[in-house]
Amino acid sequence: MAARIFRSPPQPRAVLASRASPGVAAGSYTTPWDASSSFDCRIVEFTESPAALSRCEAHDADLVLVDYIMPDLDGIEFVGRFRQLPGREHVPVVMVTSSDVREVRYRALGCGATDFLNKPLDKTELVARCRNMLTIRRSQLLLLDRAAWLAAEVQKATLEVLEREREVILRLSKAAEFRDPETGSHLVRMACYTRLIAVRLGLGMEMCDLLYSAAPMHDVGKVGIADHILLKPGRLTADEFAIMKRHAEIGHEILKGSPSALLRCAALIALTHHEKFNGSGYPRGLMAEECPIEGRIIAVADVFDALTSERVYKRAWPPDAARDFLIAHRGSHFDPACVDAFIGSWDEAMEVRRRHADPDYGFDISEPEPVY
Repeated sequence: MAARIFRSPPQPRAVLASRASPGVAAGSYTTPWDASSSFDCRIVEFTESPAALSRCEAHDADLVLVDYIMPDLDGIEFVGRFRQLPGREHVPVVMVTSSDVREVRYRALGCGATDFLNKPLDKTELVARCRNMLTIRRSQLLLLDRAAWLAAEVQKATLEVLEREREVILRLSKAAEFRDPETGSHLVRMACYTRLIAVRLGLGMEMCDLLYSAAPMHDVGKVGIADHILLKPGRLTADEFAIMKRHAEIGHEILKGSPSALLRCAALIALTHHEKFNGSGYPRGLMAEECPIEGRIIAVADVFDALTSERVYKRAWPPDAARDFLIAHRGSHFDPACVDAFIGSWDEAMEVRRRHADPDYGFDISEPEPVY
């Protein structure tokens, strides 16, 4: 026989697969069907073990009673197949057998049996064993429910922390935006471009989301640059450009040292987004993979948007021209893999540009300013 007790309220249900007729009692022998009222369960009976196994596959289980000698599937094979079903690893299984052969019991234990009952069955022992197994199962379910609740609470708290971190990022980014007229929708677009590149590179959704959230902080260090340099409408002198380049290290100083993965990522981006693949960038002259992938991705996203953005003192480059610029500097300024990933997402990038367009300033200046 094989029996299951279900968790369906208000009363558990059991499935019994038995080669004996239900209700038969001889001397001390009692079927679980007769004893079910003593431990408050309903039993659904099967006379074929494959049918009982199918039932077990379709419903959650609290307890299994299985006869060792069964047609089609014997008790040991039944238990082995039952344990392979998803979510059935910890369900108590009691095997009923008249065999005293240790080898049979060892095999049953090896397949996942929890306990044994000997024939002829004694009603008192049967009820006590079933109650004990159900108590164990209830404790398991309470622990699982508690663990699930705790996991949900941890996830909720983590999301709340991430939301607060994102708010900090956005507010600091807005502070930089008030000082730098070049930003506008630039922060939104380049964050979207960053995600497109990261997704195409296969970095995983967690990393892609982290980069998307941290990207707007890439130029936060510009809050430390004097207005006469930051807001200058023309080209910078060599001395002014040397001062402007400090914004990468200033941004890193502002953001570094945080226990937050988001702020640590933002600090790394602030420091490295002006590095170049051939080592000619700043502030540290990192070459190729010496520069972290975060900085290499942002370099492509930031420069493309800077080239295609219109400002009060310059016209934007057409997207195709900016794309040609990326290709021409693939392997010198930019990581080739990042350029290829961005171009591979060209249609999506153009949709981002359309959705988050800057206002038309109406100026006709043919060349953009350098990307600082």
